[in-house]
Amino acid sequence: MDPSIKAKSIPVLDKELKHGNRTEENSNSVVKRHKNNKKEKLVTRDLKETFPKDKNESNNENRDLDVFEENQTWTNTLPYYVSWFVLLMLSLITRIYNIEKPAHVCWDETHFGKMGSWYINRTFFFDVHPPLGKMLIGFAGVMTGYDGSFPFHKPGDQYEDVNYVGMRVFCAVLGALLVPLAYQCIWLLTHSIPASIFSAALILFDTGTLTLSRHILLDPILMFFIMTSTYSCLKFLTYSHKPFTLPWWVWLTNTGISLACALGVKFVGLFVILLVGYTTISDLWRLLGNHSISLVALSKHVAARVIGLILVPVLAYCVLFAVHLKVLDHSGNGDGFFSSAFQSQLIGNRLYNVSMPQYIAFGSEITLKQRRTGGAYLHSHFHLYPEEHPPKQQQVTTYSHKDDNNRWKIKPADREIGASDPLVYVQSGDLVRLEHVLTRRNLHSHKELAPLSKHHFQVSCYGQNGTGDANDIWIVDVEGASRGDKIQTVRSKIRFVHYHVRCLLHSHDKKLPKWGWEQLEVTCQPNLRDPTSMWSVEEVIDARLPNVSFEVYSPTFLEKLVESHAVMTQGNSGLKPKEGEVTSRPWQWPIDYRGQIFSGQDHRIYMLGNPIIFWSLLVIKVLFLGLWLAYSVGHKRKIPINKNLQIYCERSFRVCWWLLLAWFLHYAPFWSMSRVLYFHHYFPAFLYSAMFGGVMLDFLVTLTCICVPDYLAVKVFHFCFLLIAAGILWSFYLFHPLAYGMSGSLAAVEGSMMHNVKWLDSWDI
Repeated sequence: MDPSIKAKSIPVLDKELKHGNRTEENSNSVVKRHKNNKKEKLVTRDLKETFPKDKNESNNENRDLDVFEENQTWTNTLPYYVSWFVLLMLSLITRIYNIEKPAHVCWDETHFGKMGSWYINRTFFFDVHPPLGKMLIGFAGVMTGYDGSFPFHKPGDQYEDVNYVGMRVFCAVLGALLVPLAYQCIWLLTHSIPASIFSAALILFDTGTLTLSRHILLDPILMFFIMTSTYSCLKFLTYSHKPFTLPWWVWLTNTGISLACALGVKFVGLFVILLVGYTTISDLWRLLGNHSISLVALSKHVAARVIGLILVPVLAYCVLFAVHLKVLDHSGNGDGFFSSAFQSQLIGNRLYNVSMPQYIAFGSEITLKQRRTGGAYLHSHFHLYPEEHPPKQQQVTTYSHKDDNNRWKIKPADREIGASDPLVYVQSGDLVRLEHVLTRRNLHSHKELAPLSKHHFQVSCYGQNGTGDANDIWIVDVEGASRGDKIQTVRSKIRFVHYHVRCLLHSHDKKLPKWGWEQLEVTCQPNLRDPTSMWSVEEVIDARLPNVSFEVYSPTFLEKLVESHAVMTQGNSGLKPKEGEVTSRPWQWPIDYRGQIFSGQDHRIYMLGNPIIFWSLLVIKVLFLGLWLAYSVGHKRKIPINKNLQIYCERSFRVCWWLLLAWFLHYAPFWSMSRVLYFHHYFPAFLYSAMFGGVMLDFLVTLTCICVPDYLAVKVFHFCFLLIAAGILWSFYLFHPLAYGMSGSLAAVEGSMMHNVKWLDSWDI
């Protein structure tokens, strides 16, 4: 924001407070008149941020707070630009310094580097997050000379001659921009340079944010778009006095696009959408109370926000997915998570441009895919159930990837099919057996309990060379079909009902232990009305049958979009920790209880929030609640207070509550999530916590200056400012090796480089 431009303050956060004196009362001017309103002596704050007296002061009663005048000079605005530029340079330097180290794959670089490579190679894959972040990583790789050939197999793999630095630098630059964005957001909220500096510095010198920004991850990209959404929303609100002008439309539209981009990186972007939605509704509520605005004009305001904050983001989000689906047009290892119709559009997939029988016959070899979001293929292999799950028959699972163990031969219940037998189509109501092609055993069930789902029955493979017993028989039941209707490839929704046990062939998202190769459990579901126990025939191999083109099953873009989100949502909710993996819970995050190992070996990196900053923010939150409660009680009891101080307190409290709401919206939802969680999930919320801390530090310094004699106010301010700055810098000096790399012995060993700062046993440094 250019302070030389005349701009209103934000009306949602700053109600008009009429008073006879000058309304421009921020943290830099409150100190000017304290204790004695009759004194004309002005106590200036650091950086000389004192704005000239308005020539039309007598007409200012109905104006918003903090209106910057048009007659600003470069001398007045120089501190703003100098501090902003210094913070930006420091942010870039700290993020990019030695960014090539370590020269091996760190933590989730194994996922997102690999996915960036897949975009470069146009290979389709499945991920639980929307595509924008990975697309940008791939784009950064292409622009910096990376060819997409490195496999990113596992953390610790050496990069050697791979050009990986460009992707790290791209993420680092976006992470660096969080600092000036925080500075500008707080400037728009408070018009206080010290508050802006404190807020930016708390983010700049946090070791956790620094670590996330220096690697090929989605987090710096996500946080960048969250901050651009926040800044654009606040900037838009500063033009409330100039509705429907070009800048007003530009910032409204930019807010919508930024929201779409935040959601396009991770679904966590939904939280900033809620924040902007709340702020927008509050703004419209304020307009509704303005009787000078007609209902027609109010309707235009509502319509403009619907366009800018709903239609534009939806369109931008759809464009992201259109590009994603256009780029990833080659078959990859994620095909199996999607429907047969979806797969038929991927070059290299078995279903792409293929001709296949429209119906199936007895003797056909088929693959069966469960008809639910993220449904997998019916699968078996030579491995048996362990002894604790008798009678130790061959395992049956579902598996999301394609291989030959997914193939089954469909046979009549009462006989084998000979080469000279006439062609007989499978129909709804037929009794059938399903023989696993590779192991020659039949799909089987009995009244033994399933290994995980104790109210379901076990499904196995049984027999020798296609011969089993009566428990191999299943009834084919096609939804919506009459008895005798043929089974259609892809289109028919089939239930397989066990003839004797009377249960449905079923699978779900429960993973078997290692003895089951962590594939999905298959059971026989006693509930014969269960809607998730549907299957479809995906592939048919039978030279006797005429073929039809698979193009008839091609889905529309909207169908692909809906299916992609259904699969992502299910995959996200089903994420569980791997054996031995370090995870965390939300209660641990604000107290910096445990970090995350990014790199081991000889160059150890440990993502941990700067403890002094994290713990100080907790103390500041408690102080805020105490001060707000004391002020509220005093206000209720009508205890006399200086008018300018009252204005400043009310304004500061409104800003703090808004930032606390933003923090809460980005933090509280994780308490209800059952999926696996990691410490890095907290850092979007931390950004708002840091900005809140910056505003409160400025507020506390201001109150301190008010409490001392006039002649000491400037010295006290400088002392407090330097003390806070020194504390932040000292904490960064103590913990910066966590982000840049540690060597030698572990911190638990006396004499190691980090031994004196291992303050909690839960820190794995």
